[in-house]
Amino acid sequence: MALSPLVLIHGSEAALSDRALHEALSGRKDFERTSLDGSDLELGRYGEVIAPSLFSEKRVIVVKDLQDVSAEVGEEILESFDAIDPNTHLIFIHRGGVKGKGLVEKIKKLKSEYIACEPLKKQSDKEAFVREEFARHGRKVSPAGVLALVNATGSDTRELAAACSQISFDTNAGKSVIDEGDIANYYQGRVEATGFDVADAVVAGDVKGTLVTLRNALDTGTDPVMIISAVANSVRAIAKVSDVPRGAKSFELAGPLGLAPWQIDKARRQLTRWRPGMITFAITELARADYGVKGGEADPIYALERAMVSIAKNVASGGSV
Repeated sequence: MALSPLVLIHGSEAALSDRALHEALSGRKDFERTSLDGSDLELGRYGEVIAPSLFSEKRVIVVKDLQDVSAEVGEEILESFDAIDPNTHLIFIHRGGVKGKGLVEKIKKLKSEYIACEPLKKQSDKEAFVREEFARHGRKVSPAGVLALVNATGSDTRELAAACSQISFDTNAGKSVIDEGDIANYYQGRVEATGFDVADAVVAGDVKGTLVTLRNALDTGTDPVMIISAVANSVRAIAKVSDVPRGAKSFELAGPLGLAPWQIDKARRQLTRWRPGMITFAITELARADYGVKGGEADPIYALERAMVSIAKNVASGGSV
């Protein structure tokens, strides 16, 4: 299949965008590569880079953050398409949003290869992504395995992609189909035996248990980000079941809520301790913790502990903290 000389990667989902760029460059391994940052691109620089080469070598020019180029540079880019060297391929990356939308639309009309990288909001989109990721690694996965992984990971596309890669590598190559048991084995000792224990203590309002399980999780090497993810998944499940009729059967709700029946039953039991406003409080604290453990605060472990204890205390007090 012939490579398109013009590629537009468009959307705010960084994991998908990074994957699309990797695949685009993998198909052009023998091309000389130049990368430009749209936010730093000065007028005239783009023209210099795409000017025809005296040696006629194949080249690929990557322009990142297209949404940040100035209006003048945007015009320079558009004007250049009439005289692009046939040996030069262009890859533009736009992070989505309204900024620079006009430039995106004009590039799309040039019959570029368009790759959409929008966030995976629907359960079906996440499941399709997981199947595609396993296929990329030459593996097949059962429907139950797909659902188990999506439910364990949540909406973090980077984490989903990393899990698919690692599970594909860890699971015996002789096994034809990866199933939910393989997913459980992957998370055993990572989230299920540690992060999930923290989550159970937090959402139950068990302050002492929260501290004990949190320190045990950290001592056994569990990544703080995975702990936050486990607690977030529990809070998310509680939020989902909070709006459904009490008499509805869990197996009937599994599809619409994107949860397994046992997760629905568990979340319903946990919900009995939660009051209005607690979910918003927990989400805010988890966001602060996520920021803190990813370099936003000087002591990431303190940021994590503070958030976990705050949520547990809020639940224990009935929302009065």
